Amino acid sequence: MSNNTDFLLALENVSVSFDGFKAVSDLNLYIEKGELRVIIGPNGAGKTTVLDLICGRTRLSSGSIKFNNREITRHSEQDIVKLGIGRKFQTPSIYEDLTVFENLEISFPRGRSVTGALFWKRTREITEQVHLTAQTIFLEKLLDSPAGLLSHGQKQWLEIGMLLIQDPELLMLDEPVAGMSVAERAKTAELLNVVIRNRSVIVIEHDMKFVESIAHRVTVLHQGKVLAEGRMDAIQANPEVREVYLGH
Repeated sequence: MSNNTDFLLALENVSVSFDGFKAVSDLNLYIEKGELRVIIGPNGAGKTTVLDLICGRTRLSSGSIKFNNREITRHSEQDIVKLGIGRKFQTPSIYEDLTVFENLEISFPRGRSVTGALFWKRTREITEQVHLTAQTIFLEKLLDSPAGLLSHGQKQWLEIGMLLIQDPELLMLDEPVAGMSVAERAKTAELLNVVIRNRSVIVIEHDMKFVESIAHRVTVLHQGKVLAEGRMDAIQANPEVREVYLGH
């Protein structure tokens, strides 16, 4: 057991079983403030399940998940979002018929009540935040374009922007560069290195070149357990990791 006070997120002895199959088994994972952690591992290693557990989509069978020292294992998905955890799934879920501006605008948290959502004006604060976020995600020149016309990579950036405008303390991204061009991957690495300045980020990724360009620390999962953890160079040199993963 570790003293949690230093960590933004602490998973301790976390297990989850689906129909008797242990998808995650006695997992310990600690994420520091301002850290960019990449989780890698072969298919079926439990990577997406770990994100599902953190954001409350899947309930754990045993163990503890603390965010800012607060136990969140019984919280609903909505409450976990309100605490400051943002999650991007593999498929972008943007509003294709709205403009880039409108997509960012409706993601801006405003009191989060129904009346707040119905009777609000476009304030200067919202407009400023939209422009600032659009700049960060390389879309400031496309604010008036319908989101459906964006390239695949730009749609991924827009969805990251829709999370950023909510200012989460922890951002979780599931394979953010899948299907992107080489140029878009490089820009996404640039984007994540900016995003990290005031929050922590967990990324699940298969693209090793991309992982090398962003990761502070890498966690390798295998069969629901942590196989290795450390800096990318150490991970790449680790014979066990090479055997289960990098050799394929």
